[in-house]
Amino acid sequence: MEIKVQKLRPDAILPVYGSASAAGADLSSVETRTIAPGETALIHTGLALEIPEGYGGFIFARSGLATKRGLAPANKVGVIDADYRGEILISLFNQSASPQTIEQGERIAQLVLLACPQARFCEAERLSATIRAEGGFGSTGKQ
Repeated sequence: MEIKVQKLRPDAILPVYGSASAAGADLSSVETRTIAPGETALIHTGLALEIPEGYGGFIFARSGLATKRGLAPANKVGVIDADYRGEILISLFNQSASPQTIEQGERIAQLVLLACPQARFCEAERLSATIRAEGGFGSTGKQ
């Protein structure tokens, strides 16, 4: 699959996979920005994408950034629709106790592309029976 990428700034870095088997492509910051403890900041990538119809782009945390520095997407998972053509912005939340500085060129999130079929939702009087039924929130047990 080929994804068209428009650089909105000359110093923007194209998404890159960290290994041949990586599921997510790394997105990088085009700015240096310090995020205070408990603060959320929109970090610019300087990129716009053309995601194919039938797909979506999903923004996930980079595990090292989240685990070692407490920086993760504020909305947990960002969703980029196929018809969006604006700049990709990463909303990072600093959940650590100290200020965290994102450097220009630093990898800040992962972009995963997934097929996203649209369903047709239709109202029903009843749903089919299952063993689980209405059990939720831990109803399937700990093991």
